[in-house]
Amino acid sequence: MKIAFIGTYPPRKCGIGTFTRNLVKAILANTGKNNPRESMMIVALNEDNQEYDYPPEVNFQIRQNRQRDYTDAARHINFSDADLCILEHEFGIFGGDDGVYILSLLHRLEVPLIVTFHTVLKDPSYTQRSIVVEIGNKAARIVVMSRRAFTFLTEIYGIPAEKIEVIEHGVPEYEKLSRNKAKEMFGLEERKVLLTFGLLGRSKGIETVINALPAVVGRHPDVLYIILGATHPAVIKHTGEEYRNFLKRIVKTRGLDKNVYFNNEFVPEDRLFEYLSATDIYITPYPNEAQITSGTLSYAVGSGCAVVSTPYWHAQELLGNGRGRLFDFRDSEQLAAIINELLADPGKIDVLRQKSKEYGRRLRWPKIGKQYLYLAEFVCDNWEKVPRPEKQAVDVSLMPTYDLTHVKRLTDDTGIVQHAKYGIPNLKEGYCVDDNARALLMSILAWRQNRDKESLELMPVYLSFLHYMQREDGNFRNFLSFSRQFLDEYGSEDSFGRSVWALGYLVRFAPNDAFKQIGREIFFNSVGHFDRLESIRGIANTVIGICYYLKETPDDEAMVRKMKDLLARLLEAYNINRSDDWHWFEDKMTYDNAILPLALFSAYEITGEDEWLEIAEKSTAFLEKVTLRNGCLVPVGNKGWYEKGGKTPEFDQQSIDVMAMVLMYYRAFRVTGDRSYIERMFTAYLWFLGENSLRLPLYDHETKGGCDGLEKQGVNRNQGAESTLAYWISHLTVLAAQEKEHLVIAGQ
Repeated sequence: MKIAFIGTYPPRKCGIGTFTRNLVKAILANTGKNNPRESMMIVALNEDNQEYDYPPEVNFQIRQNRQRDYTDAARHINFSDADLCILEHEFGIFGGDDGVYILSLLHRLEVPLIVTFHTVLKDPSYTQRSIVVEIGNKAARIVVMSRRAFTFLTEIYGIPAEKIEVIEHGVPEYEKLSRNKAKEMFGLEERKVLLTFGLLGRSKGIETVINALPAVVGRHPDVLYIILGATHPAVIKHTGEEYRNFLKRIVKTRGLDKNVYFNNEFVPEDRLFEYLSATDIYITPYPNEAQITSGTLSYAVGSGCAVVSTPYWHAQELLGNGRGRLFDFRDSEQLAAIINELLADPGKIDVLRQKSKEYGRRLRWPKIGKQYLYLAEFVCDNWEKVPRPEKQAVDVSLMPTYDLTHVKRLTDDTGIVQHAKYGIPNLKEGYCVDDNARALLMSILAWRQNRDKESLELMPVYLSFLHYMQREDGNFRNFLSFSRQFLDEYGSEDSFGRSVWALGYLVRFAPNDAFKQIGREIFFNSVGHFDRLESIRGIANTVIGICYYLKETPDDEAMVRKMKDLLARLLEAYNINRSDDWHWFEDKMTYDNAILPLALFSAYEITGEDEWLEIAEKSTAFLEKVTLRNGCLVPVGNKGWYEKGGKTPEFDQQSIDVMAMVLMYYRAFRVTGDRSYIERMFTAYLWFLGENSLRLPLYDHETKGGCDGLEKQGVNRNQGAESTLAYWISHLTVLAAQEKEHLVIAGQ
């Protein structure tokens, strides 16, 4: 069995790197092999501008913030002879928001995956929780180092308990060294040594120990507190040595220069164990409980130290049953009292040392490595035996429950507010016709499917907004301030077309005659502008609205002619721009692309014109060739668009593009009867739920809103009307496809 490891790796100075190297050696020791290259391969994480002289087992490197490196790494592992992958996960070592780039690697892996979580957060952010949940879905097994981490994963992240293994943090075998001998090595024979080690940063809480020292030194003037470790590279990058200098100022102010020693280096493990052997009391003074795993604490217990610690999560477990002493967070007085008590009675220190030593034997890396090896063998043996469920075109079990909470949050008695700050309406940005037209469409669709009072109550709000924004000449303004001041004289042709679309849908499916009649009035007031449209998206949206109207009033020949005139302009654009390898309506793909073939499918359903169906199918095939990649939808990003002969930009991806794809595929199925369109429709819909480039959901299960887009660094967490409505229209469309295929829905 050959294992691929993903993590940081020495000589990079990083605790995760040390862990990865020790795990590799420990597993190797249990296989009876000596050369790591025979059964191991390392994919190492680097800071973007750093290069390291790695050992031979490192055969691929990922630059932290280069997303392409992650997909290349997946390809490298897949084409290697690796049978299994083990990932060391820590949010800070991967690129993107909270390390989201790692998901693009994991999703492409074709070998079974084991993940070791070095951090499990009790109160994760939206992105952090999404990343952990997605990793939980992908991993065959997850390893955590404490029972509390196990509980968090099951209760907070919903990861099945049977997927999780508790394997404690390993500790290297070390050369036995007496305390007296170790003190001699450092010239500390006459000192009582307190020690804290690890990469330095404010999260270590070392000032608590320094503030306790005056009370200790008063009774034990021979005490020396050693602060061992370089400043964390991320801290250096952002604040330099500010924290170390802060600590040094406290030392000077309190007159402790002879009692505190700073060793600013990342010491190798053999040297570290010499320090631990020389230590009388080891201290971890973390300032809060949110530390699920501490490698430094494991090392201290594993080396048989007497440990005094704050009661953070890992310390509560590891120091239980009398293996250490705990003091309250930031409580220097309590710490001083415990240190004085122990130093005054060496027998108590010896008891703590003995209990640590006994427990530490179970933490030796060879034993930990054996547990990982057994787990890896089990996963490999059972990987192909796991039954794979039959693929369904639409799996409603994956879909959230219908809930208009966020839609209602964005809606007041004027209309739906255009933008939001996270899940809170941003009233400063006011309203727009675009969003209220979508909201009218969504509320009618929701009413037709669910007959719920909520959507019926929302409908007149959006309808009255369109009525208010229509000018006397029949055109529409688009933007309205929160104080109800018009912000433009004429809206875009896109907003005009979307209004016609929603009004046509209302004419056909109004819940009562009053709504239908006002819808007809606003619709016909706008007809005079049909002939003036030039934008192909404005034309396409308008055509879709006309098709709704014609299904309600099929004998209106004048409206059929108007539809054909508009389609002629769309077809002209296609014929001008198409070529053997470019079946599209423009010389570049921009936004809301699927609306164009959707209009042709819709018009074909009215007239039966074969040419329209042919172009609809060809342009659909071309669009999905560009946007369906690696089993998921990758809409054309709006950071540059996709120009003919150019490269497709991946970000920023927008929700309206996905909604258009969902509607287009459903309409294609209704027209052709080809069920493969339903499967592709569901693939497009799953973009909202995390089947996308970054493997992050854009639907927020807490707020019931849709996030504004998928950016290179992560999800845009703002949840405005456009993205939220795009989600719910897509959601309702997919439900209609699954449950009520006879139902005529948005996009018809």
